[in-house]
Amino acid sequence: MEWLPLIVAALIIGIAKTSFGGLGSVAVALMALVMPTKESTAAALLLLITGDIVAVLRYRSNADWRLLRSLLPSVVPGLLLGALFIRVVDDLVLRRSIGVILLISVLLQLGVSARRKPPVVGDDSRPPRALTVGAGIAAGFTTMAANAAGPVMALYLQVSKVDKMRFLGTSAWFYFIVNVSKTPLTAALGLFTHRVLITAALMIPVVLVGTLIGVAVIGRVKQRAFDILTLLTSVVAAGALILV
Repeated sequence: MEWLPLIVAALIIGIAKTSFGGLGSVAVALMALVMPTKESTAAALLLLITGDIVAVLRYRSNADWRLLRSLLPSVVPGLLLGALFIRVVDDLVLRRSIGVILLISVLLQLGVSARRKPPVVGDDSRPPRALTVGAGIAAGFTTMAANAAGPVMALYLQVSKVDKMRFLGTSAWFYFIVNVSKTPLTAALGLFTHRVLITAALMIPVVLVGTLIGVAVIGRVKQRAFDILTLLTSVVAAGALILV
């Protein structure tokens, strides 16, 4: 029975990487159901990188590099804090803490979405520097601790007023760069166990199937529905991590 949640999680990761990013956190919660939380984050990381490669190949021309260059430096201290957090807390504290962080992020997203204007293609406006730094640190911490930076990035990109395709392209490059960068930290924590490597190897083909489903679905979804689904999937993820 433990393989069923893993298969569903791998499929969701693939779909999330090429369509609804908030779903990725749902996959993290599912993997934590059947694996120790810390090991599950390492297994999820390998699957996420697989999806990242497909997403970058698919949406590479849609990235907003001005946003990425502003955001990425602030991610580094967040990654280091996340690595320290993993080292000092147990699995239960890790799950509950990340769930609470996700829930707060979703509430912030809802507040921003209620007041913001629709995104405009070609809009070059940028969020305040303080928000960029805060988002970078928060994204670094949550992605290192539980591969759960989706709501933070969704909030930041919504505040930045990016349209659907810029959202996908910028997210694809952001996650690829950050996930590859945090791999040495994960290895240093001793989380790439034999079980983790075997599980990831078996689930990679399922991730690839999920990416194909995501590509097929996203072109048929309107911007407003895209925003709503991103928020809803983030809420589900936060609740799962708190209650698991």
